Amino acid sequence: MDPLLTVPETAARLNTSVRFVRRLIAERRIEFVKVGRHVRISESALTAFVLAGTVAPLTAHEVTGRAA
Repeated sequence: MDPLLTVPETAARLNTSVRFVRRLIAERRIEFVKVGRHVRISESALTAFVLAGTVAPLTAHEVTGRAA
């Protein structure tokens, strides 16, 4: 089982505010676990969220429309 992160720990790893992470949870944009009334985010869910938002760089051909 992956370690479970608190909301402040998740915000620190993403280098964002706690409010942003809470908004991701409220909008169900990130997978989370409820432990009683506490919310936890697994490291694998955090990794999946980051990978889903990763944008591949453009090549010179894609930018200019001609071969480099």
